Amino acid sequence: MKCKSIYWFDIFIFVLLTGCTNTDDGSYVDPITLYEKVNGNWGLTNLKMVDEFAKANAIEPHEENLSTFFNYEDFKINFSVDEKNQPTTYEVSGNVPQLFAPNGYWKLASDFQQTNASAVKIYLYSDAQKTQKTDELRLTSVPGSNDEMEIQLVRSSGGSAFVSYVFKLNAIN
Repeated sequence: MKCKSIYWFDIFIFVLLTGCTNTDDGSYVDPITLYEKVNGNWGLTNLKMVDEFAKANAIEPHEENLSTFFNYEDFKINFSVDEKNQPTTYEVSGNVPQLFAPNGYWKLASDFQQTNASAVKIYLYSDAQKTQKTDELRLTSVPGSNDEMEIQLVRSSGGSAFVSYVFKLNAIN
């Protein structure tokens, strides 16, 4: 009898241990990339010009709100991706002064947010092969549940930034 009890106890432990090794937590889903978050139409809520020299030297004023000047309230930008969430084209619309090329191709420096809180660069190109870079933006605030995004365009000379433009954008449905 004692031998039978040990036998059934061993089988019970075996079934218990093997039954716990396969965790079924659903099917595999690819992680959400920044391309999925940036994709779509964006409208300008605020455009700020920052004098980087004045800011670095604590000279006031070092910022100017440009949102209501030069028709910037009409500024819209579309970042498109293909069916595999890979970047394709971008296009700026609205009768606004051009701070960067109004259309072309784009890609991100990284598919995911940086863990060191640095901005992900958005590279802008004039050709579909993405060999002729026309400009570079910084994705300083990533869209989340609030559908807001912030990008920055920095102009520099001799390696020193002298002015930057900060675009605060809202998703347009």
